[in-house]
Amino acid sequence: MGWTLNRQVVLVNKARVAICLIAASAHAGSQAQGVPVPPPAVSLVPVAAGLVHPWAVAFLPGGQFLVTERPGRLRVVSAVGQVGPALAGVPQVAAGGQGGLLDVVTDNDFARNRRIYFCFAEPAAGGAAGNSTALARATLSADASSLQEVRVIFSQRPKVESALHFGCRIAQASDGNLFVALGERYHRKDDAQKLDNHHGKVIRITPDGAVPPDNPYVKQPGALPEIWSYGHRNPQGATMGPDGKLWMHEHGPQGGDEINLPQPGRNYGWPVITYGENYGGGKMGEGTARSGMEQPLHHWTPSIAPSGMAFLTSTRYGTAWQGSLFVGSLKFGTLHRLEVSGGKVQKEERLLQGNGERIRDVRQGPDGLLYLLTDSPQGRLLRLQPAAAP
Repeated sequence: MGWTLNRQVVLVNKARVAICLIAASAHAGSQAQGVPVPPPAVSLVPVAAGLVHPWAVAFLPGGQFLVTERPGRLRVVSAVGQVGPALAGVPQVAAGGQGGLLDVVTDNDFARNRRIYFCFAEPAAGGAAGNSTALARATLSADASSLQEVRVIFSQRPKVESALHFGCRIAQASDGNLFVALGERYHRKDDAQKLDNHHGKVIRITPDGAVPPDNPYVKQPGALPEIWSYGHRNPQGATMGPDGKLWMHEHGPQGGDEINLPQPGRNYGWPVITYGENYGGGKMGEGTARSGMEQPLHHWTPSIAPSGMAFLTSTRYGTAWQGSLFVGSLKFGTLHRLEVSGGKVQKEERLLQGNGERIRDVRQGPDGLLYLLTDSPQGRLLRLQPAAAP
């Protein structure tokens, strides 16, 4: 699969999508809306194509990219769009349904240690039934052709027979500790309210897989010490915000997708409270609020099926977008820009309407630009390119 993408030929949906980005104010639940600000002129530029259900992208020195493919392959994409062969050393994954090789991030100190972390659906040992979400760390070889010193540092417990709701988003804090957002495995939704399992939880561990001593349940009998927060459904985006805090979003059932800021020991409600409803209609849980359960910072009803998220810290698109949170949509193929202040979403814009491709991941690159992955058997890596100055 070693070929170079001709950017002059392979363009987005017949054209380069010179978007001055028709930005539509989007109603999201009962969230506040502001007056739309004219967005910067940008275009959506292909970087690489031919990726099989790509799930996450991380950035390597020299303009290279590290991309996971859900069937179980990890690839390096060159700065000019050449998709390299699958890297050796990736462990076996439970590829099926929503499972496979999922998120990947580079260590905060990658330039020195070449360490990466990746999240995947881990099959049960010895051919037994069941799987779970796992987190591994590895060292990327000097020539970026293989993984070395691969070690699983966390495995979700218990393993269950399900191909759904793995969650599997990773964020590394400035102190080096790792947050991993875990799904409740769909049929085990009630587990999200119990502290004796990892389903529907955010966990926090060290880069070696140890439990930080200040985790909230370290000293609570019967609770798993890795747990940071609970009551989550199916997280599909996580990032460290400019405030140094963990930001996360998760899928609701039919409606009720949420953005949350998971705090230690807090209960985020699923499946007791939700702004969504059962598939096919009908009430889910007790309603939208209950004492002792946190409200989302933001929610989408109807659902957008959010996936991937990134704060834009650069001024590559001017100052209008700086500080905004960007979230992809699997359902609509849109890119959502949210302005956040005072603990609330003050404004939301839906960008890339008519894109027609499921957006799986959203990241800000070292160059300050936004990169997107599209989820399909012929998935693509795209760059949101600012228009040249007149």
